Amino acid sequence: MANDNYPVIVGVGQRVNRSEDLDEAREPAEMMALVARAAEADAGVEGLLARVDSLQVVNILSWPYADAPALLAERLGARPNHTLYSAVGGETPQRLINQTAQAIAEGRVGVALLAGAEAMNSRRLARKEGRQLPWSPRGTPMRIDGDTRMGNTEVEARHGATVPTRVYPLFENAIRARLGLSIEEHRQRLGALCARLAAVAAGNPFAWFPRARTAEEIIDVNPENRMICFPYPKLMNAIIEVDQAAAVMMTSAATARRLGIPEERWVYLWGCGDVNDKWFISERLNYHSSPAIRLAAQRALGMAGIGLDDIAMFDFYSCFPSAVQLALEALGLQPEDPRPLTVTGGLPYAGGPGNNYVMHSVATTVERLREAPESFAMVTGLGWYVTKHSVGIYGGRPPPGPWQRSDPEQDQAQVEAMESPPFLEQAEGAAIIETYTVAFDRKGQPEQGVVIGCLEQDEGGRFFANTEPDQEAMRAMTREEFIGRRGRVSPDAESGRNVFSL
Repeated sequence: MANDNYPVIVGVGQRVNRSEDLDEAREPAEMMALVARAAEADAGVEGLLARVDSLQVVNILSWPYADAPALLAERLGARPNHTLYSAVGGETPQRLINQTAQAIAEGRVGVALLAGAEAMNSRRLARKEGRQLPWSPRGTPMRIDGDTRMGNTEVEARHGATVPTRVYPLFENAIRARLGLSIEEHRQRLGALCARLAAVAAGNPFAWFPRARTAEEIIDVNPENRMICFPYPKLMNAIIEVDQAAAVMMTSAATARRLGIPEERWVYLWGCGDVNDKWFISERLNYHSSPAIRLAAQRALGMAGIGLDDIAMFDFYSCFPSAVQLALEALGLQPEDPRPLTVTGGLPYAGGPGNNYVMHSVATTVERLREAPESFAMVTGLGWYVTKHSVGIYGGRPPPGPWQRSDPEQDQAQVEAMESPPFLEQAEGAAIIETYTVAFDRKGQPEQGVVIGCLEQDEGGRFFANTEPDQEAMRAMTREEFIGRRGRVSPDAESGRNVFSL
């Protein structure tokens, strides 16, 4: 039997709306209300939503409101004394669960509702049809809780490192070079990994694309699967244009017993960890590993008192293949590990609803552990550009001891103590490519080469640069290994960018 103050998840709800009929579109506030009621029904006790004293909403990209928690509370008839509207970050749902679990254990929260929703596909359809959506007024959030720093610097953005589709390939190519694989070998490796994820999505009723895909289908570049940013064609990218919502309800073991929530519905957060990598891309120690994922996972496993071999299933955050591989590397696992690497199918196939994907992975994990209560699962979340990391270890049986979470600052201090390479806003001289990518336009033509390199002298300062606008040279970068290539870098006064030339 769990200790009275032990935090438990008692109800989950998910929703997907794949309809292309705008008359069937639902705004995020309504979708969150629907999944909140589904979570209450899932817990098996009427009136649970009326008891919510902490209502937390994950940052909404598609249709922000001035006060999303208040709007949701009104629709649910709830009167929480604590509300939260999160900052941006794909790790947010797991981080909120970790923080809420601590608040429950300390007696500061009785019943908590965590919810999020996106309606990007409906917005796309409305733009396409030239229609106004009859939804609640949009607004600038009055309050955002959490770290609101942007994910990149002005210098990084100036050189094209502006969005995830352009940044995660920089990690991917570094991983390939670290493994010593040829571009073709690496391409096949990515296809096999992504096909594993898509196969899980095929069996997920809440997936945006509930269909299996072969490795060859995923890696074959064609007009329907155009190259976005080398080495990722479209089918390797998170799909944000989805209408999806998910919610989780949490309380203590004592409250769950008092309310009559059946114990077979309870799932326990055995362990958790929250650590950020060096915040900006240019500060990273390297681009093929993540110290923060390793520390967060170690903390979560240590808190749970179990080993990696005890985990029966994973859901690794999978906005792009590099995110999955960085988690595997941090844990010392291989892509061929026979255990599930995702319970949903991942963001390219199950769907990437903004900051709320992990709420879906947690909800699905809860359902899986109810079916196999002796098992353990690990869920990871990732925000910005391999920047923010949260890990949860879940089990279907009560832990043997009390809830005892360490201060995340202990682990964060270890990352901050790691020395980053010196960074140069303007660089000039002989240089070596550390990692790179090539961005493509919608017609399949290369449009920009992005390089992270280091000077061969002056202590090897790191820099961002763009290649010269030579399409043949950029195409060569997709056919040959350019990491480790030598060339020259020089600042361009007109654009303010560094230019790398071979």
